[in-house]
Amino acid sequence: MERLWAPWRLEYVKDAAERKEEVCVFCGAVSADMAEEDSLVVHRGPHTITMLNKYPYNNGHLMVAPLRHLAELSALSTEESHEIFRLITHSVKILKKVFNPDGFNIGINLGRSAGAGIVGHLHWHVVPRWNGDTNFMPVLADVKVIPEHLSQTLSTLRPHFEKIE
Repeated sequence: MERLWAPWRLEYVKDAAERKEEVCVFCGAVSADMAEEDSLVVHRGPHTITMLNKYPYNNGHLMVAPLRHLAELSALSTEESHEIFRLITHSVKILKKVFNPDGFNIGINLGRSAGAGIVGHLHWHVVPRWNGDTNFMPVLADVKVIPEHLSQTLSTLRPHFEKIE
């Protein structure tokens, strides 16, 4: 069984229990107060937002969330559900084209005990994976090498989200 190994995130997870969310990262990213270049948003639809993860497992790690601040799947409207799935599908298509990964981890963590770092706002992770993307760095040095700065990944991906198919 292959595992998604990300020990560098342990500090983030440990701090999450003590951290109080002053502003939800998803709600903050679409607020008028957030500069577009700081938001990590690659696409904003009528009902959803797609953005880079600030603490990525791998290069190109995206998150898709409803615009509404919802914590429960049952609270999603039909329109939100459809748009989320469409954007997850589009994200995979774009990440394949741009980064040529060997596979993907796609999922949602519901509740803190399930690993949700942002408990109050539903979001799906789309994580590109490459054969051998876990190497000696995280194992020996507790460090993950992300080969590209988030701002470069953002500018690379944004044009591909201008037209959603």
